[in-house]
Amino acid sequence: MNIRRVSFDHPDAVKLNDEVQAEYHARYGDGGDATLLDPADFEPPNGVYLIAYDLDDTPVASGGWRAQDANGEGNLDGDAELKRMFVVEAMRGRGVARRILAALEEDARAAGRARMVLETGTKQPEAIALYTSSGYEPCGKFGYYRHYEASRCFGKAL
Repeated sequence: MNIRRVSFDHPDAVKLNDEVQAEYHARYGDGGDATLLDPADFEPPNGVYLIAYDLDDTPVASGGWRAQDANGEGNLDGDAELKRMFVVEAMRGRGVARRILAALEEDARAAGRARMVLETGTKQPEAIALYTSSGYEPCGKFGYYRHYEASRCFGKAL
């Protein structure tokens, strides 16, 4: 497994983002995550986007973080918001998501962020299990889906 920093608009990132959006649509029936993301959100030092490649150089997982500070959507100063964590189905259950998550936490910590936060949903029990087993705890709702009943928000001090 090789984890590389890429831009959010890199072709492999676009491909994996399309796959995760299709999965969100299949689970929630809403067309995918409507949160607005800009490639600039993931440019250091205010964020990063990572892709994991297998031994054949095929992209198999992704994830990023973007800096957030106190705003009208419930974020706090020093937040690093986790976005687009995804592992292709054939690679699930092999610890790839944990490796991406650890790399993102390390990068956000090095960038001076105080807390990693994320929003997921009740129809993603695997994601909730990953985050809670990685030390994330429920936190105040934030972001685009903060008013949705199925939304679940978690945070972890960095």
